[in-house]
Amino acid sequence: MPLSNVVSVREATAPKAINHYNLFRAAEINGSAAPGFSTGQALQAMAALSDRALPQGFAYAWSGISLEEIKAGSQSAMIFGLGLLLVYLTLAGQYESLTLPFIILLSVPLAILGALGAQWGRGLINDVYCQIGLVMLIGLSAKNGILVVEFAEQLRARGMTIADAAVEAARIRLRPILMTSLAFILGVMPLVVASGAGREARHSVGTAVVGGMVASTFLNLAFIPVLYVVVKSIGTKTRR
Repeated sequence: MPLSNVVSVREATAPKAINHYNLFRAAEINGSAAPGFSTGQALQAMAALSDRALPQGFAYAWSGISLEEIKAGSQSAMIFGLGLLLVYLTLAGQYESLTLPFIILLSVPLAILGALGAQWGRGLINDVYCQIGLVMLIGLSAKNGILVVEFAEQLRARGMTIADAAVEAARIRLRPILMTSLAFILGVMPLVVASGAGREARHSVGTAVVGGMVASTFLNLAFIPVLYVVVKSIGTKTRR
């Protein structure tokens, strides 16, 4: 009896191996974001598409790098907060004061504003590389404030008034602040104009750091002395 009488044969495609994920049969999908879109946007698009298109009884789950990215995304705020706390405690121990570190850390928002403005102006997003640059800016922007506040405190110990000490400290430390900041900015510029493989990551961290340092350098030269006068004046009146 011919075999065609009992069976029908047709060509089809099937996986060589049936994978399982969390004990369920699973099909693994690998992909990457389209040009101009971040991996976070790609994950959101995949989630929305899966919720809309998968039939009843099907579900999806992330694994590998995608799972690690989702876990790390929720930790950025905590890491940034811990960075601020570490800098504050270090400065508080150095100056033996709770108000002087507060003056220095008030320079950080200006650096963050400059970094995010540079990212937005260049069409980049707040990805993990940008967040690494933001954490770096906590220490880099605080450095300029430390130079001014340190000399202002020394001048105050010599008997100068709060306002005179702040202005004189900003004048004395103007050249060191500009030299160190411009040297660092020029050192990071190759990341801003990088090309080749991995240039998106270098563009993101370089643009964030350069934008933040430019804003921190030039704006803090005006804001730090003012903040020093305001905070020290309030502290003096409170003690009286």
